[in-house]
Amino acid sequence: MKKDSVHKIRITDFNYQLPDEKIAKYPLSRRDQSKLLTYEGSESGSPVITTQTFTNLPNYLPSDTLLLVNNTRVIHARLLFKKESGANIEIFCLSPFDPSDYTANFAQTKSCSWVCMIGNLRRWKSGPLSMVIDINGDAVTLQAERITAPDGKEGPSTDSIVKFTWDNTGYTFPDLIEVAGKLPIPPYLNRQAEDSDDETYQTVYSHVEGSVAAPTAGLHFTPEILKAIEEKGIKTAQVTLHVGAGTFKPVKSEHIADHEMHNEFFSVSRETIEKLLHHKGKIVVVGTTSMRTLESLYYIGKKLNSNPDTKADKLSVNQWEPYEEANHENDNSIAPATALKAILEYLKKNGQESLMSSTRLMIAPGYTFHYPDALITNFHQPQSTLLLLVSAFAGDNWKSIYEYALQNNYRFLSYGDSSIIWKNIK
Repeated sequence: MKKDSVHKIRITDFNYQLPDEKIAKYPLSRRDQSKLLTYEGSESGSPVITTQTFTNLPNYLPSDTLLLVNNTRVIHARLLFKKESGANIEIFCLSPFDPSDYTANFAQTKSCSWVCMIGNLRRWKSGPLSMVIDINGDAVTLQAERITAPDGKEGPSTDSIVKFTWDNTGYTFPDLIEVAGKLPIPPYLNRQAEDSDDETYQTVYSHVEGSVAAPTAGLHFTPEILKAIEEKGIKTAQVTLHVGAGTFKPVKSEHIADHEMHNEFFSVSRETIEKLLHHKGKIVVVGTTSMRTLESLYYIGKKLNSNPDTKADKLSVNQWEPYEEANHENDNSIAPATALKAILEYLKKNGQESLMSSTRLMIAPGYTFHYPDALITNFHQPQSTLLLLVSAFAGDNWKSIYEYALQNNYRFLSYGDSSIIWKNIK
């Protein structure tokens, strides 16, 4: 679909009534006992929708499946400082600023800077904030100083650059926030984070720190399910996309053309790209974050196929890239496998084991998918970019999926139930 057509999409066409009682405030005691809605489209007639339990996923998936998951781990990104006056200032760390690379930032032992949201900003006019953290019996003083807003803009709703410094080089920033910070659970849960969230709001395969929100489709997996998947011969592959707070950002504009997608860092290993390239069966993607990562590979591969010497900072995928290319009169598309081969050549040439980049990719109705056969995902908020992605994958039948879930007592949003949607047959 061309850019102009996508821009005219109205977000109000992706609305539905979500009663508060349908929102799961807490997870089930056993995460794999959640409901699993299965959807299969058809060339003619109504789609086939059924209910299963998530524990049955290994039996449901074909044995030739490659399962793609996001291994990011949610950090304790919310820090609460108290001024001498008694005012509470909350600093919500969004993404690294200096160093901007996650790995380099997390390795710092003296200072680092982050782009942050500030709560109660009007009470923090100037000067540093500090707190003393008891970590492994050591008293470490952590200071926070607000430098500026990222784009030079000021105001209560703008993000800020905050420089953190601490007085013990034996600890990194992740060490400190793991003890002093709070897990940033979704705002629509309307409750404070609890100790149990430290376990339940992480996937069992999470191990790369950096997200401020969980890739929630993966919350249903257990070690037992992963074992059953392996025993069936189903292959798995991992990507890393650090989920930003923008995932909760509602689309407030009438047309999606006026909505700015958030930028998210991702990393994909050479091993995963090799698996994707050589896999002959079905590719099932776990979560919208894994989907956006997977599809971003196509556009990065196109750039490298056209110019193998493209600089790393030019590889990031912008919001409208797929639709801008559709505006060209001449079809400049390439085979999905060709895109993956171009990335592998790039990694080999530069002696890298992983592709690291970022994406703002918006997947909306009319988008052409290049790799996946099915998507495992939770049930998302009305008028959200996540629902746009589901609609792009399932077509207008997303309405039937959500109506079925509402009528059959499914639990919605992050701690809710899930679905597996097979790509709609056009």
